[in-house]
Amino acid sequence: MDEARPETRPGTRPGTAEAEPPPVLGRGSPLAAEPPAAPLLNRVAAELVGTAALVAVVVGSGIQATELTQDVGLQLLANSLATVFGLGVLILLLGPVSGAHFNPVVTLAEWWTGRKDPKGPGPREVAAYVLAQTVGAIGGAVLADAMFGKALVSWSTHDRSAGHLLLGEVVATAGLVLLIFGLAGTGRLRFAPVAVASYIGAAYWFTSSTSFANPAVSIGRAFTDTFAGIAPASLPGFVGMQLIGGVLGLLLVALVFDHRRAAGSR
Repeated sequence: MDEARPETRPGTRPGTAEAEPPPVLGRGSPLAAEPPAAPLLNRVAAELVGTAALVAVVVGSGIQATELTQDVGLQLLANSLATVFGLGVLILLLGPVSGAHFNPVVTLAEWWTGRKDPKGPGPREVAAYVLAQTVGAIGGAVLADAMFGKALVSWSTHDRSAGHLLLGEVVATAGLVLLIFGLAGTGRLRFAPVAVASYIGAAYWFTSSTSFANPAVSIGRAFTDTFAGIAPASLPGFVGMQLIGGVLGLLLVALVFDHRRAAGSR
């Protein structure tokens, strides 16, 4: 493992092997089991491409499902299965490059947990990641619409402003952050592709909101008036609840795994 890394970056977490002491929370990337050696430009490109591909999978599978069946249950099943498989592959492929955040909440949570660590991500990196994720999400929605012969940009009319849906977003996002940083804190990042994809697939079904859990993806899905869309007027509520869910998730991480941080600092 190369010790001479000239940059600090999201995605650096030394010693995730089981035989080593448990890593200290907040000292590395959530989804990369190996520290990436890529420059910031490559990492930002990976976040843009990964988020675009994720949204293309979510939106495209939703369009395909509605064209194949009128059964809403089957539509959701097809949409969730495609998302599980697509997300798992993307994390496996791009995690070693950028950490495979694909989510501003994850990026912000990593910045917060590593803010006192000189190896943690800085504001410049966080801003670059969030911008890439948002642009990628919009591009992925436009690409999905193009593949199915839809208008490239058609604002969604799918209202998702009900209070129970907003609660679902808090739960979905808090659970996602707890899972990711819990894996990081216990040295089990190698399971991230399966674990995170499985959680999102489950949350499609056990949350009322079908688990967007991602501000960038939510913004991208506003650009398509299809099965996976969300009306622009519903975005502020969803994004706000996702941020609250991220904070709650970090509080749960501290509550559940703080003993490991204390042990690692001795």
